[in-house]
Amino acid sequence: MPRFAANLTMLFNEVPFLDRFERAAQCGFEAVEFLFPYAWQPGEIKERLDRHRLQLVLHNLPAGDWYAGDRGIACDPTRTGEFREGVQLAMRYATALGVRQLNCLIGKAPVGVPPQALRETVVGNVAHAAEVLARSDLRLLIEPINAFDIPGFWLNRTSDALSIMDEVGAPNLFLQYDAYHAQRTEGELAATIEKHLPRIAHIQVADNPGRHEPGTGEIDHAFLFAHLDRLAYQGWVGCEYKPAGATEAGLVWRERLAPQAARRS
Repeated sequence: MPRFAANLTMLFNEVPFLDRFERAAQCGFEAVEFLFPYAWQPGEIKERLDRHRLQLVLHNLPAGDWYAGDRGIACDPTRTGEFREGVQLAMRYATALGVRQLNCLIGKAPVGVPPQALRETVVGNVAHAAEVLARSDLRLLIEPINAFDIPGFWLNRTSDALSIMDEVGAPNLFLQYDAYHAQRTEGELAATIEKHLPRIAHIQVADNPGRHEPGTGEIDHAFLFAHLDRLAYQGWVGCEYKPAGATEAGLVWRERLAPQAARRS
């Protein structure tokens, strides 16, 4: 069964961020992920990872001013310099924290920029990031996001992400497949994962509607987890959902929907 990583941006968020590592370990997680590490010094995070014997499996490149509404800047031709500085910063954090892959949030399309200019900007920025990260043997991931949760987000569909990957042609460029976003945009979760599995480096889950725990909505996660097992998926599955109540109480889904994984952890 899949190996699950706790998303510390969304889980255990009733306590300060650095205290969430302990909570994740206490709940049996062996790995974590989160959006951004940049508000803390690398040593602060590394100390928590080491103390609680946790592996960090993913974080994102800097995505602009998140609290001002930015959701990535890779498609903005006026912020290419800022994007490239962010790649360098992310690489320094990744090296210090031992994470082997970084996700690039493409961002919301700026108003008034022609579609071809947007694509050229994305391709150029993604190619640059992949080349820089390859020097440290790091993977770069790109992730389609549904347009209901983030209106205006430039990259929405799996096929569009694969098209960008094909054009860039970097061997260290992979797809981050978020089943929640894919369900809202295109469905066909099992078939899409099976078809493109060699190009998928990370999977995330949440149910729909509500983006709550697996098992609270329409996605058949028991089938999906068993499907990943049949396909011998070797990556991590990030638990990037909004707990409907207390995080610990909601974790019963692991035993119910992925019992082998729950027993292993």
